[in-house]
Amino acid sequence: MRLFAAVVLVAGLLTACGDTQSGSILDKDTLVVGVRPDLPSLGVKRTDGTFEGFDIDVARYVAKQLGRDVRFIPVLAADRIPALTSKRADLVLATLSVTPDRKTKIAFAGPYYTSYQDVMVHSKDTDVKAVRDLKDRRFCAVEGADPTKRLLALHGMSARLVTAKDYDECMRMIHGGMVDAITTNDVILAGLIKRHGRQTRLVNVKLSEQNTGIGIRQGDPDGCEALNRAITKMYQDGTTRKLVAKWFDGTGLDVSMTEVPQFEGCD
Repeated sequence: MRLFAAVVLVAGLLTACGDTQSGSILDKDTLVVGVRPDLPSLGVKRTDGTFEGFDIDVARYVAKQLGRDVRFIPVLAADRIPALTSKRADLVLATLSVTPDRKTKIAFAGPYYTSYQDVMVHSKDTDVKAVRDLKDRRFCAVEGADPTKRLLALHGMSARLVTAKDYDECMRMIHGGMVDAITTNDVILAGLIKRHGRQTRLVNVKLSEQNTGIGIRQGDPDGCEALNRAITKMYQDGTTRKLVAKWFDGTGLDVSMTEVPQFEGCD
């Protein structure tokens, strides 16, 4: 009886150790990565079921540096953190900005890209040089997104908000003259310009800096540090510059990125 109890105890300890090890991305042969399926040039699900975009290429690069295969699953804005905490995904590369609130729920490697909130206007609006040139004008506001809140926080700024379900609808509105501007992350706007043509342009106002990181579950410092080493190499070997040019060249976005962003640190 004592022997049986000892065997059960040892088996339990081995199982527990196995569970702890399996918590790291470094213990996996294939990394499941959550990516956006709906943002041109960043993450799009094609008709054949495969994914393409800047975030997808970055995910493939870092996975290769870690010696792992990669499998993608689609995640929309509200799904990104739950995909990690529910363990549906091992990593998330989906325009996931590093914020204090998110850091209470997940960890971040990187950031792998630093971007800014910007404003898009119709190309014919050549008189728009700054945000305040759009005072009291109509801005498209996507349901569930908050960039317009930062816009309205500017001293003396006011705007009329017209809601839309997604950015594609915003593009239809600006082309149809129903809104005067769209504001969100500059890489999202650049992707929209690339998909929908050059009838719109970036104002390049750089309202606020936004650091885009790789979402990872808490408690995996080794995995996080391995990702940071991969991101560092991605900048040093010129891959970042090539990918930014590949997906955003010709959109008005600054594609001359050369410096490794300041990392958050792996706890």
